[in-house]
Amino acid sequence: MLRISLRDGEALVINGAMLRSKGRSELVIENKVALLRGREIMTPEEATSTARRLYFATMMAYLGDEPDTHKNQVIDELTLLIPVMDSDEGRAACVRFARLVAEGNYYRGLAACRALIEFEDAVRAPANEAA
Repeated sequence: MLRISLRDGEALVINGAMLRSKGRSELVIENKVALLRGREIMTPEEATSTARRLYFATMMAYLGDEPDTHKNQVIDELTLLIPVMDSDEGRAACVRFARLVAEGNYYRGLAACRALIEFEDAVRAPANEAA
């Protein structure tokens, strides 16, 4: 059993269905579902970099929308991201993410992917400052 409190207007995705709280709400989930809260949800328009596309594909695979297609996209995006990681720590984060996804643990993979987004942003920041 999982108890979730939602603020007014907060989004929630359950098994691919987008819900939005009207007023302050509390839900009790009594069975296993694929669930994402507002801050964990990424729109296609927000998938503007390799790590963000990786997050989006992982999110879609987790929610069960055409999982094989999104699993292939996860592999493709990870293949593009690994060479960009310029530190051992960044490459190790890629390996942690890949292990979680290979085990089918997409939800924890999303958390690991948020770290990859931070690494990618850090790598890109000096390049953007030089431009």
